Amino acid sequence: MIYNYSFTNFQSFKKSTRVDLTVTKKVELTHFLCETKNGERVSKLMAVLGANGGGKTALLKPLAFLGWFINTSFQSAPESSIPISPHFSAERKPTEFSILFDLDDKLYRYELRCTRECVLFEALYQKRERFGYVFVREWNDAKKCYDIKLQDFDFNLQEALKVRQNASLISTAGQYGVPLAKDFARLSIVSNVSIADRLPVVDLAITSAAKYFSINKKQFQQMEKLLSSWDLGLSGVELLEKETNLPNGSQKIWLPIGLHKSNKKEYKLLFSDESNGTRAAFCLLALLLPVLEKGGVAIIDELENDLHPHMLEPILDLFANPKTNPCNAQLLFSCHAAEILNLVHKSQIMLVQKNDHCESTACRLDAIEGIRSDDNFYAKYMAGHYGAIPNL
Repeated sequence: MIYNYSFTNFQSFKKSTRVDLTVTKKVELTHFLCETKNGERVSKLMAVLGANGGGKTALLKPLAFLGWFINTSFQSAPESSIPISPHFSAERKPTEFSILFDLDDKLYRYELRCTRECVLFEALYQKRERFGYVFVREWNDAKKCYDIKLQDFDFNLQEALKVRQNASLISTAGQYGVPLAKDFARLSIVSNVSIADRLPVVDLAITSAAKYFSINKKQFQQMEKLLSSWDLGLSGVELLEKETNLPNGSQKIWLPIGLHKSNKKEYKLLFSDESNGTRAAFCLLALLLPVLEKGGVAIIDELENDLHPHMLEPILDLFANPKTNPCNAQLLFSCHAAEILNLVHKSQIMLVQKNDHCESTACRLDAIEGIRSDDNFYAKYMAGHYGAIPNL
């Protein structure tokens, strides 16, 4: 599980910003929380609210970036730059990241400082009695190479010294079969956010989701049951494999078909003829159901996009219900639906806004001075008491 992450000088966030998913023992232990074996209470949900352009997506991207960098940056081209964007007023300064998480009931902290050109500092720490390093990798500008310390990390030092400047040592060590690095591949972080922007629901996303469900029959049945129960006019879903002509030759793709019943007859519609909401829910479930089954983190920008606000609650319930979330998967998401304030605890809301210097800041709702548990959060937010709303 992710306990917290922080970052500095990333997109519209110039100053250090922290997203904390832990709560104190004073917070009632509900199905939206998980108590870990080391005694921490960690939230399964975190919602991000704020005005357009305030920095909601930028608050989610660091976690999506870290998931990519830790596990798959080795696969990037040797000459490629690290896909980060510092604040435009601090272009020449490095960007920093930190993430605290557990894996197999062991607590780890990963730290990274980098520019677009290279990693300046990378370290992994494990908590025993206290935190001690597993490895530390730091750029030595005088020697034009890395200084590396390894401890309980079964990676040859000479190979570690060869790790590319644009790749993680963990990602590279995984290619050499280092056990701990391979374990980190189970730190599953899926997202509809790329480093550039939110991925739209387009034909490619729909066919990719259809292909996924064609392979994973159990999750296909879950998807079909959920879509049919969400009052979308569907009685079921079929998947059709079809050959299509592309510039580089023919290729087989999977197409979803919606089943509808009317006057005791069944009718079929290609998903291209279904509503945007139906297509969005189909693609969303292709992201959420694997995480719910195996554990991990789902990062969804604009969760309610093309969906009715009343659909938020059943989607969140998938993460609250131990039957649908047996591995305590987590969901971090942005949305514009202020109704979310009535559905989750105040510790599960991050409010984001941007000042006159184009610098974003974020604050957890329960950290606002004077806030009370019996407040009408929705009414006060809509009235502007907490900020993070448009100035119109």
